[in-house]
Amino acid sequence: MKKTLFPTGVARGALAACAALSMTFSMTFAATAAHAATAAPSTQAASSDAARVAHGEYLARAGDCIACHTSQGGKPFAGGLKFDTPIGAIYSTNITPDANSGIGKWTYDDFAKAVREGVRPNGDTLYPAMPYPSYARLSDDDMKALYAYFMHGVAPVNAANRAVDIPWPLSMRWPLGIWRTMFAPKVAPFDAAHYNDAIVARGAYLVQGLGHCGACHTPRARTMQELALTDLEGDDFLAGGGPIDGWVPSSLRGNPRTGIGAWSEDDIVQFLKTGRNLHTAAFGGMTDVVQHSMQYMTDADLLAMARYLKTLPSNDAKETPYAYDATAASKLQGGDASARGAAVYRDNCMACHRSDGRGYTRVFPALGGNPVVQGKDATSLIHVLLAGAALEGTQTAPSTFTMPPFGWRLSDQEVADVATFVRTSWGNTGAPVSADDVAKLRKTVNVTPPELPPGASLKR
Repeated sequence: MKKTLFPTGVARGALAACAALSMTFSMTFAATAAHAATAAPSTQAASSDAARVAHGEYLARAGDCIACHTSQGGKPFAGGLKFDTPIGAIYSTNITPDANSGIGKWTYDDFAKAVREGVRPNGDTLYPAMPYPSYARLSDDDMKALYAYFMHGVAPVNAANRAVDIPWPLSMRWPLGIWRTMFAPKVAPFDAAHYNDAIVARGAYLVQGLGHCGACHTPRARTMQELALTDLEGDDFLAGGGPIDGWVPSSLRGNPRTGIGAWSEDDIVQFLKTGRNLHTAAFGGMTDVVQHSMQYMTDADLLAMARYLKTLPSNDAKETPYAYDATAASKLQGGDASARGAAVYRDNCMACHRSDGRGYTRVFPALGGNPVVQGKDATSLIHVLLAGAALEGTQTAPSTFTMPPFGWRLSDQEVADVATFVRTSWGNTGAPVSADDVAKLRKTVNVTPPELPPGASLKR
């Protein structure tokens, strides 16, 4: 759903003022003055309310609320999106202002307590799939703007919330309260004094808070809490998360190979805004973040986020900077495909990603030096080889590009071979991939053959 970030209430207020002026033109000066004295506060209040709703919409975009609270093909914010957890499935809730099934009866305090503390009006603790540990640092002004938007800027939808698919006794809520007490931070204003630059401080507020980047990009303990919620809590913050739906969120720290140490501020802004840059392209859940959230943020906020991320140092002192190696390219260009996986790469990948592994700028991502390709965990690379991926167009990069699936016609060994070739060529230093690694992931992803023209068959 695409909405404008600017309200029409101000324009309507101006038209109303003009109409009032024409109607009172023949009145006495005293009557006109009396009318203005009483009408001005009302007009100002309406304008203020409209501005707050618009600001709330922008904040909801920044927080990517719609991505989690909208099911496939469902009404915006009506909930129902499924989340698979180790103990069973949970479903996002209806956060439209519907009085029966949504949050229409919630007070501001109810809303603030749920968003920042993870507690429902009835006292139940929310599952931490709701990133309330990150939202705990949201300001009161931003909370009030969000409340105004969800109450007055979102269409109510009567859609009952779906119960969790978690067997008893694991479905009991009271253990979540213990988890929240132990691991969720207390609600406290964001302290910008920790950062010397106002732009960096703004970026920290967005990354740590509304953006809740750490919810995916920070590793978690066995008890499922993030190992760090801010950069002040250690080098685990944004150091890369565990697999989510068969994708591995990469490090957002300054690691030169597996993080964004080689990226400029502009590279980061371009990636957040369009899902692509000189180094890589978005995949998995990050495509939704770009589609529903980041592309609608202001350039100033995106720059602030980028500048803050560039302050995070590498958490691996032994990781060396990437240096391109032309050996693999020279062999492919000379017709030598004897290296493990080289022939599979030549036959399936080279047309888009080229023999030199550099791809085509902002169209087909480079593989040489790509942080995703060089990561310690090859899950994302295996996933995209098996099932493919699509990068939808955005406002400033409208073209859609698709990586086709190869799992329907490549064996586990062939996928492992080409993944290994990519991870060890052009200066990349990733570890080899085994057929067992591929077979394990193949069981969890949807691998479908392409649609064939009438009369065609895949049978040999």
